[in-house]
Amino acid sequence: MEIKRLYTEDLRVARALIRRDEEVTRDYFYRQCYPLFKSIFDHYYTDCETCKEFIDEIYLLVITPKNGYGQCKLEGFRGESTLASWLKAVCLFYCYDKYEKRERIPVPEPLLKPDENFGDRHDQRYGYEEMDFGNINRRDVHTVLNLMPNRRYSTLIRLRYLEEYSNEETAAALGMTMENYYNKHKLAKQQYEQIWRKEVQHA
Repeated sequence: MEIKRLYTEDLRVARALIRRDEEVTRDYFYRQCYPLFKSIFDHYYTDCETCKEFIDEIYLLVITPKNGYGQCKLEGFRGESTLASWLKAVCLFYCYDKYEKRERIPVPEPLLKPDENFGDRHDQRYGYEEMDFGNINRRDVHTVLNLMPNRRYSTLIRLRYLEEYSNEETAAALGMTMENYYNKHKLAKQQYEQIWRKEVQHA
């Protein structure tokens, strides 16, 4: 009969997290596991804007009691692996689920006809200006997109300028209101341009 190894220290940490022990939560979840969460945040799809926001969401996911059961997901941890490995699996399933839900969002038809100028007025209202990718090598653009730390911003730039979605289509694909889209678009352009300038200086 095979005897499974139990990670008793990890079980102790899990119980402390379930009890909402602030010191253990801060030390283990937000300090020791930060490199794990940051790596997943950098390489997988989430709808979070910062790694801190991503960690907060995972914390709530594992610590919030399920409806009708009264137990949280973390209570299912049995110590048969390290707690970090268990959290990694939870994070990856979370990211896959987010990505699949995003892929199922229908892409709507453009809301405005080409000859309507509402978009120009709306753009001016939010201080929005289009970026010009006409004279830039697409390979260079992809290089900069891959260097952008915020995947949501890089996806926005890719959809809008490389795949040539309209503003409305891009907002719908990302699950944003138009007002939120224009705000995030401005931040995405700023991040893209900062990295572009650094790459040019080091070229």
